Amino acid sequence: MRRKRNEGIVVKHARSCSARSKGVCNCTPTYQAWVWSKRDRKKLYKTFPTLAAAKSWRGDAGTAVRRGSLAVQTRVTVEEAAEKWLEDAKAGRALTRSGTRYKPSLIRTHESDLRRHITPAIGGLKLSELRQRDVQALVDRLVSLGYSGSRVRGAIMPLRVICRRAIENDELLVNPTLNLRLPEAGGTRERAASPDEAAELLAALHEVDQPLWATAFFGGIRRGELRGLRVADVNFPDATVIHVQQSWDDVAGAIAPKSKSGGRKVPVPAVLRRYLLEQKVRTGRAGPDLLFGRTASDPFTSTHVRARALAAWSAANAERKERNESPLEPITLHECRHTYVSMMHAAGVPLERIGDYAGHSGTYMTERYRHLVEGQGAKDVAELDAFLTGAHAGARTRSEGRNRPT
Repeated sequence: MRRKRNEGIVVKHARSCSARSKGVCNCTPTYQAWVWSKRDRKKLYKTFPTLAAAKSWRGDAGTAVRRGSLAVQTRVTVEEAAEKWLEDAKAGRALTRSGTRYKPSLIRTHESDLRRHITPAIGGLKLSELRQRDVQALVDRLVSLGYSGSRVRGAIMPLRVICRRAIENDELLVNPTLNLRLPEAGGTRERAASPDEAAELLAALHEVDQPLWATAFFGGIRRGELRGLRVADVNFPDATVIHVQQSWDDVAGAIAPKSKSGGRKVPVPAVLRRYLLEQKVRTGRAGPDLLFGRTASDPFTSTHVRARALAAWSAANAERKERNESPLEPITLHECRHTYVSMMHAAGVPLERIGDYAGHSGTYMTERYRHLVEGQGAKDVAELDAFLTGAHAGARTRSEGRNRPT
């Protein structure tokens, strides 16, 4: 019997192959599959190294065509798709999965990764022909160069974004960035200080820096949000609520918070209220002035704040060593957020409401959009006050009179 022909699949031989002259194949052929798209009025082609892969694609593609979810594949390269995404992201036309604009800092990070890692390696490939093996080879190369797991994952993130967008635009049928063998993230130092430790760390700082770090410890506010916090965002003179309404980017200036849930009301515990009041009196700022800025209109520089804190903790540790006390372990502003969440949870506040106060987009929320019960913030912060009573008061008393900037 004559062998049944594979419908919709064409065997492509090398030019030097004997099969072209009706001889025996002496090359490694490829297999070009096609389906007819009534919507596009043309055949849609794709080439594969094996017959099985060609058959599999043709079956999936035929279903996709009938559903109207497969169109003529784009001929643009990965580099061209990257440039288009960057242009649209900067203009606000390309949005995140939650429907918000990309933050300027994230666009800059993605742009750097695209230029340094993605484009040089696979920028010349057609996006529609990009395969998982190509992306995996890129991942393996970054690992071999000594990049950490977190850095490798971050480097391919813009490629994931571009491929996801291409699928949404019917330019890709299969996402080549899925099911990759990725190194463990690791390398992330995320600790939470105990109430006693937080109090001691805070007391060791110069008084000009204490309000900022206290707001990170007991308000859980992100570093960028601290940089953009205005005097008007705190309900002075009561100072019982912080309204987080903006963040700060070094290039773009004042920007929206990190996510939709980033704009929020944070109840202020008594231990923090004193620091906020002191900061306002000390600086004499009001209204739109930046509460923690190095000037009323210029935000603090994170590296300078960090350096001053490290110097203060180092000096405190020298004194503690003489008294045979255990040293203080330095902390970052981001880790202060972990401390805030940890202390709120230990104080008995439900995780769902902690997520609201901290501005988490989903980690602690049971619904996509939630609203706090009226008056609940005061009750929750009262629980935090009760939990902190004693630890902070003792450390603050010990620090009075010995911790003034020169």
